[in-house]
Amino acid sequence: MPRPDRPAPRAPSTPAPRALLVRALDAPGPTLVVRAGELPAGVLGLSSQLARLGLGPGRGAAPRKIALYGPGEDGGLRYRFVQALPDGRFDFRAGCGHSLLACVVAEGRPGPVTVRALTTGDTVLCEPEREPGTYTLHFLRAPDAPGTLPTGRPRDRLLGVPVTLVRYGNPYVFVDVRRLAPGPVRPQLLALRAEAARLLGHPPHSALPKIAAVEATPGGLAVRALTVGGWHPRLALTGAAALAAAGALDGTVVPPVRQPVRTPGGTVTVLAGADRVSVRHKRAAVLGSRPLPWRVHATA
Repeated sequence: MPRPDRPAPRAPSTPAPRALLVRALDAPGPTLVVRAGELPAGVLGLSSQLARLGLGPGRGAAPRKIALYGPGEDGGLRYRFVQALPDGRFDFRAGCGHSLLACVVAEGRPGPVTVRALTTGDTVLCEPEREPGTYTLHFLRAPDAPGTLPTGRPRDRLLGVPVTLVRYGNPYVFVDVRRLAPGPVRPQLLALRAEAARLLGHPPHSALPKIAAVEATPGGLAVRALTVGGWHPRLALTGAAALAAAGALDGTVVPPVRQPVRTPGGTVTVLAGADRVSVRHKRAAVLGSRPLPWRVHATA
């Protein structure tokens, strides 16, 4: 019979699981990649728990994105994306192509790998290119599929400015920079984005819709896009896909995309086909790992 003052046995525990930090080339920052099942039940519904992951509110080394992934159908992957917003809240409705690629790299598969994006409903084929570590991402949906133009129109007018609203990869607003008023561009884009959010039913503080200014030049199409917290250093992967989808439709503000798109950080290669949009030459690398702030306790 045990002594009354003997401490009760403690439940054994396993070491805290670890998440990988993966950064895709051209992305504003790294993604915290977590395997499905390594988050306790209900964590995604509690901002206070997600905040324990140490996501950063602004630019820099701290990740602002979470990518959850696990096995999917036919040997592929299932993926869910969470965006940390500057005010401490989290957005569960956006997608991120760079974070999707981060899951493929974290899994360590040579490819090709088909990924089902649960947040947006996209199916993306990640196909290795000849250069090691480089992928082409194929968004497996026709640019002219129902729903690509959420208002049913190739052009809408917001605050007196003609724009094209596209839902492909993410909801996007494209505006011809020459139709903006003289002066700073960013405040005008933010105002147009807020107006588009109301039109599409998104909360004004959410990450959606995304917005980008386009300009047709003799050297090809030039684009500058906003992301959460400021200017995107190049162009979001979903932004490239949405841009090419818009360019494949008649009457939009985006001309057909037939050569690499110029951005402040370099060019982006994207092509629209009859049944898909393909973004080429994408890379991602594992930067390190960090322990998750939860442990799983055994009960048996």
